[in-house]
Amino acid sequence: MEIMKKIQMQVNSAPVVLYMKGTPQFPQCGFSSTAAQTLASTGVQFAYVNLFEDQEVMQNLPAFQDWPTFPQIYFNAELVGGGDIIVEMAEMGTLQAAMEEATTKFNNK
Repeated sequence: MEIMKKIQMQVNSAPVVLYMKGTPQFPQCGFSSTAAQTLASTGVQFAYVNLFEDQEVMQNLPAFQDWPTFPQIYFNAELVGGGDIIVEMAEMGTLQAAMEEATTKFNNK
C-alpha cells in the first residue's frame, strides 16, 4: 500500500487521531505524553498511531500535511496541529467541545 494512502486511511479511521511517539499508556517523549494526557483529560475517546511501530509512517507523516514535528493531531482527517495547539485549546476551554463535535460529525457520516 502506498504510504500516503495508508496515512489517509489512518486519519479517516476515527474522529480524533493522535500520531505520537509511544502509546498513551507508555509515551516515549514529553510532547507525546502531554498531547495524550491533554486529549485523555476530555474524556472523549481518541485513536493513536505509535510512530515507533511504523517507521515508514514516521518518515512520511511530516509531508502528509506539511507539518514537520510530532505529535500530530487530526480531527475528522483535518490536521489540528501539534501538542501545543491542543494544550492551548484545553486552556481556552474549547478542546472537549471540538473533540465531541468531531466525534458527532464522524458518527453521522
